[in-house]
Amino acid sequence: MAGGFIMDRKQLLERRDELIQRLDAIRRDLGGGLDRDLEEQAQQLENQEALMEIARIAEAELAEVERKLAEFDSSGD
Repeated sequence: MAGGFIMDRKQLLERRDELIQRLDAIRRDLGGGLDRDLEEQAQQLENQEALMEIARIAEAELAEVERKLAEFDSSGD
């Protein structure tokens, strides 16, 4: 069914865009540098670990979405 195919591809494209935006935001946060206050630095370092894990998961999902999009594109539809 062509309608379902288009809808699935559209959803993948939207998800890809969301993941790219999320990764861009994470990279901006990670590139921000540390506060001068030691307690704040400790919190920032904890947050960095969490952000790095979120980024890893988002990158894996993005790779999967791009793989699925490539399958759609190679199917010739």
